[in-house]
Amino acid sequence: MITEKELHTLLKPYQRNKLILNPKKSALMIIDMQNDFLDKKTPAFTENARYIIPYLQKLCKTARKEKIPVIYTAHCHQDPKIDGGMTAQWWPEIRNKETLVAGTKGAGIIKELKPLPKEKIIYKHRYSAFYNTDLEIYLRGLDVTDLIITGIMTGICCESTARDAFFRDFRVFIIGDATAAGEDDLHLNSLKILAYAFAYVTTTKEIIKMMA
Repeated sequence: MITEKELHTLLKPYQRNKLILNPKKSALMIIDMQNDFLDKKTPAFTENARYIIPYLQKLCKTARKEKIPVIYTAHCHQDPKIDGGMTAQWWPEIRNKETLVAGTKGAGIIKELKPLPKEKIIYKHRYSAFYNTDLEIYLRGLDVTDLIITGIMTGICCESTARDAFFRDFRVFIIGDATAAGEDDLHLNSLKILAYAFAYVTTTKEIIKMMA
């Protein structure tokens, strides 16, 4: 995993804007921290995901303390032949129902980040948490303008959600040490693109200071 110091150094040439969080109009998103992504026995296993759990726990604790909504996403499919589309064509393990099957333990959120009873879970069939879900109307109802995005994978579901948030005029904060990909290069390349065109990429330490 890339260290906090390395993040600042490597991303500095690409970060076009620094945003200051408005905690009263913000929400924390935990993207796809599901059992299948943390289980070495599944084809969806993403090794670096386990390293960000302590950061996500700190963020959840702070958000709840400051009464900032925590929103989870879970990528899953009931029947990939019907709801899988190109995602199922792209990933044979999804197409063959080997992983991320709706209603299974593998599709559930990991116990270390268990949502509270009233916290929202967005069940999605595509990379973006906005695509064919009620996420946008939920955020508008909460009067959210600032979206803090964390979770996995940086360049797939996190970046897709960040782009769609930007297109909808939300201010996007990507937490570099609370997002992860299968490889550090993929993680860093995505952060560079996001910093350049879509989001303020920061760290858990810095965003917690802004949340208070």
